[in-house]
Amino acid sequence: MSVRIRRVYDAPEPDDGVRVLVDRLWPRGLSKEAARLDEWPKGLTPSTELRRWYHAGEGSYEEFADRYEAELTAPEAAELLDHVRELAGKGEVTLLTASKSPEHSHAAVLARLLQK
Repeated sequence: MSVRIRRVYDAPEPDDGVRVLVDRLWPRGLSKEAARLDEWPKGLTPSTELRRWYHAGEGSYEEFADRYEAELTAPEAAELLDHVRELAGKGEVTLLTASKSPEHSHAAVLARLLQK
């Protein structure tokens, strides 16, 4: 199982495998053709409330990760997480995010959970 994280603004690479956008909002200034997405499971993304809380600087990354993991236990999110896990079981999966620091974003939480 191989899951990696990349910025959606980076040019696609041949070894990306299935390209999954894990942001709720479409990345600014990027065309759908340039993104070359295979999937965009919006229900797998953090809630608007959690995203706003984290970006306001009200809590640590660890607390954000804990709250996001709790959100991922909801039925729709859990089903989508299982789907992406199945994709990763079959080959390469690249989680795409517009975040400027993907290693401290929800994409890193997803990657960790998918690799368990």
